[in-house]
Amino acid sequence: MTKEENIISIDKGIKSSVRGRKKILFELIVEKSFFLCACTAVLSIAVITVYIFAQGLPVMIKIGVIDFVTGHFWRPLENQFGILPMIVVSLIGTLGAVVLGTVVGLFTAIFLAEIAPDWLIRIFRPAVELLAGIPSVVYGFFGLIVIVPLIRNTFGGPGNSLLAVIIILAIMILPTIISISEISLRSVPKEYKEGSLALGASQIKTIFKVMLPAASSGILASIVLGTGRAIGETMAVLLVAGNTPVFPESILSPVRTLTVNIAMEMGYAQGMHREALFATGVVLFIFIIVLNVALNLTIYKKESRI
Repeated sequence: MTKEENIISIDKGIKSSVRGRKKILFELIVEKSFFLCACTAVLSIAVITVYIFAQGLPVMIKIGVIDFVTGHFWRPLENQFGILPMIVVSLIGTLGAVVLGTVVGLFTAIFLAEIAPDWLIRIFRPAVELLAGIPSVVYGFFGLIVIVPLIRNTFGGPGNSLLAVIIILAIMILPTIISISEISLRSVPKEYKEGSLALGASQIKTIFKVMLPAASSGILASIVLGTGRAIGETMAVLLVAGNTPVFPESILSPVRTLTVNIAMEMGYAQGMHREALFATGVVLFIFIIVLNVALNLTIYKKESRI
């Protein structure tokens, strides 16, 4: 090797070493950036949790947790803070919306994943995605203009009612249930479906006996996410509920949910009243935690059986 070739070889080695160090440094920076983003997300949840509980727990202890949760009257001017009627309404409204939304959403997901032709999927899927992008206040306005008068003219009563809440929430959770359930059904290995059909099962029987059980974890996740959306919804419910903090006499009675209670009164609440609204947020937060824990346990049990 000549002197010039030796110099060129050394120069290439130096450049290669520099490029290698730059690549390692770049990968390290990207890795630390990802880690920082993950820490930010976890820290945000921790800060929100600590703040809500720090603001709400003292007044719950002062009033009495049992008295606060099981109290029948919400009268801030008289220092009566009972949220049981709003808890019952929130649970009934969410349960009704989830049942209605799950039936419609799951059947729609099955149709899109297993039955619909491609040209129809190209029409339905953008429509579902559009539903997910509509602001909640628009849903509420639609409910106020269309659903509330329809209930009033059909069943009587003021129209603003628990039934209106159930219908509008069911519509709002449809995109979540449809999208995740469809993805879960499409993720099932084709061998499952082909094996069932090869054994003589019909398409519908294959869907309900093979595809749905195989995709059950994803479907359960969509239902829980939809439940979280329903129980936490505020603006749309505010416009159609009627906002009466008492036990509903029927499904056609005006009601008030926990989220609506916070949204309506937080703007002017002070002192103990404001703290009681934070305590209402604590109850909502606990509901969400329970839902997520239940989902994780269910998925874990299903995966452990496989």
